[in-house]
Amino acid sequence: MLSGRRLDLLDPTPMDIEIVDIAHGLAFVARWNGQTKGDYAYSVAEHSLLVTEIFCAQNPKAPVKWQLAALLHDAPEYVIGDMISPVKAAVGPSYGALDERLTAAIHLRFGLPAQIPATVKRQIKKADKLSAWLEAVQIAGFTIDEANKIFGKQDPMLTKKLHIRLRPPMEVRDDFTALHQKLMEAL
Repeated sequence: MLSGRRLDLLDPTPMDIEIVDIAHGLAFVARWNGQTKGDYAYSVAEHSLLVTEIFCAQNPKAPVKWQLAALLHDAPEYVIGDMISPVKAAVGPSYGALDERLTAAIHLRFGLPAQIPATVKRQIKKADKLSAWLEAVQIAGFTIDEANKIFGKQDPMLTKKLHIRLRPPMEVRDDFTALHQKLMEAL
């Protein structure tokens, strides 16, 4: 990793995880395999910031630790990339197991339980689906009807207020790191 840490993907430990590596990696991993409108790829880091914003809007009383879990919901992708669901399914259960090991190490590194409660996971997934819907409609060329079929109908009050941002990777990396720091200080 750029921080100088060595990460064993098959046996990751919390001591090998650094937020600077996560933020940098996610800022350079493109969602939608880069097939989006705009001058910059829509990164997983930017997506994670949006999911956190949505999660907080949908769950205004959520404890800080679950806000942090929302920010880190796709953190393993800093080393394994962002694969679309059909590819994950084709790879099989070994992909899921790798993702779970990395997630557990990341969570433990930042003071979260290795596995977050199912109710919180569902709340984060709900925010993640709204983010995917927005991405589909705003930057990936989907119609609203197409997005509704794939991601489900979303709350129009939220969809009208939220806008996808396409920014340089270093700016997104810095914002991701800053939000992480703010949340860690509030824990």
